[in-house]
Amino acid sequence: MVQSFADRVRTAAERNNSLVCVGLDPVVERFPAALRERFVADPAGAIVEFNRAIIEATADLACAYKPNLGFYIAHGLAGMEALARTRAAIPAEIPAILDAKVNDLGSTATAYAAGYFDAFGFDAVTFSPYMGTDSLAPLLARPGRGVFILCRTSNESAGDLQDLPVAVAGRESGPLFEAVARQIAAWIEQFDAVGACGAVAGATFPREIAAIRAILPDTLLLIPGVGEQGGSIEEAVRAGIDASGEGILLNASRSLIYASAGDDFARAARGATERLRATINEARATAAIDR
Repeated sequence: MVQSFADRVRTAAERNNSLVCVGLDPVVERFPAALRERFVADPAGAIVEFNRAIIEATADLACAYKPNLGFYIAHGLAGMEALARTRAAIPAEIPAILDAKVNDLGSTATAYAAGYFDAFGFDAVTFSPYMGTDSLAPLLARPGRGVFILCRTSNESAGDLQDLPVAVAGRESGPLFEAVARQIAAWIEQFDAVGACGAVAGATFPREIAAIRAILPDTLLLIPGVGEQGGSIEEAVRAGIDASGEGILLNASRSLIYASAGDDFARAARGATERLRATINEARATAAIDR
């Protein structure tokens, strides 16, 4: 039997005593000087060398890695080559999430599933729910893979749509993100996707994380927005962890991988990841006592 995506995350989290998801978002201007110089002649090689150093420095500290597609496609074919090689550098025992925010009709979603899951080998993708059930179904049809559905994102303008009041039959009007959370619960039941379906909830909005957790008590939450976006680690952990003190992947990118712009960048990334893991685990312990 194929192990579910959620079980793979749980196994990695327990092995490394970590709920840290390391974002691999290459910004060439923030690379060390030697890699910026290499990028001119060999862009894919420079990106992969940077990412591989980060992965090797943090592989015993992370429960997942998350490259964001935009930072790779920005460099055209070289960037896509770097994405494929970066995926290959992530250890098999640590889940790899592609932040692609997939959203399209069913036949195209089937092509996305073939590309991101089969050709590139990612374990999970992020997904925008706007187009509904038929766009999600092909992604959930893959045993052992995962889909994180955007629910309440971390960006400043997220509320432009996600906080709009909506009326759902049989319920009082509430914000759209709560309706999305309830739809995620319905999809989990419809597709028997307990171990495959998760939600994205930004650390910059901890009250909203708590509301989502109340609707989805047993669902994995991918929580971006700490570090340079300013979300509180402690508040996000307290709001997001499940009854077992797990159930979240707290993602940080720039604050970890650009902890130094010098030749010691990988060592500095390791130190920043160790500190983040310790802060998360302290918050988990405090939350458990309070409960």
